[in-house]
Amino acid sequence: MSHNKSLNPLQITGAFLFSLLLLLCTAPVALASNAPTSAEYGVVLNLAGKQRMLSQKMSKEIMLIALDIDAANNLANLAKTSGLFDKTLKGLRGGSAELGLPPTSASRILRQLDKVDGIWAGFYPVVQTVLNNKAVTKEQVATIAKNNLPLLKEMNKTVGLYEKDAKKGGLKSDPSLAATLNLSGKQRMLTQKMSKEFLLVAYGHDVDDNKLSLLETYSLFERTLKGLRDGDATLGLSATTQPHILAQLDVVEGLWGKFKPIVAYGADYKTTSIPKDKIEVLANTNLPLLKEMNKAVGMYAKEAAK
Repeated sequence: MSHNKSLNPLQITGAFLFSLLLLLCTAPVALASNAPTSAEYGVVLNLAGKQRMLSQKMSKEIMLIALDIDAANNLANLAKTSGLFDKTLKGLRGGSAELGLPPTSASRILRQLDKVDGIWAGFYPVVQTVLNNKAVTKEQVATIAKNNLPLLKEMNKTVGLYEKDAKKGGLKSDPSLAATLNLSGKQRMLTQKMSKEFLLVAYGHDVDDNKLSLLETYSLFERTLKGLRDGDATLGLSATTQPHILAQLDVVEGLWGKFKPIVAYGADYKTTSIPKDKIEVLANTNLPLLKEMNKAVGMYAKEAAK
């Protein structure tokens, strides 16, 4: 009898199952080693959160162009803002050494990014047309006013998914920092969202709805700013204790004290029209508020990386 028999089907199946078992046992180790670090989670939460702001900043810049407020400068800003949104969206998916982003591997986050991509595919061409024509039509205002909030909403869902992953993974040392990074980052967006809503009121687009939205937005900004300092259980915020961050929040509060009366004027039911000088004040003061809020977010991101 020959000793060189072929393996029978049962032996083949057994060998296959053994190999598969080995693969399954070793796979989690491989995946764990590729999980983002604390520093990477800080960058991801920072930049994914920043996308929310960019969606509103683009919309604000389009409204400033529509209202003929420093149009040349705002066209240049719009080109930079939309280009950065596009670059970051690609970087969140595939990774970006330039931005310090690791690639996203979680399937549920990739599916959510697909939704953002779908809205962006219709939004970006409108922005590019505005840039090419150096002007904004009423139809384009209506399109941007309709589509910027779905873009913001789906991007916000993406940030929430990243935050959940961060709490389970790289931010184990202080999971509450994930919520702080999310909401401090959201403050940047709110500076631009309330500016956009104010400008839509000034333009005369859906005035009553935009007044109500403006009131809600600036009220949320004010509450969150207080919560970042003192804590807010409902918002999931712990009180900030680091002196350098508290000092930066003081800077933000100082700017907010000057900015709030402008947006409050726009939201007031008694306001029937917004004069150009108030539009110009908002145009000149919203970016310093954004800039100083962004510094605070950067400080929180550094704390997350420790």
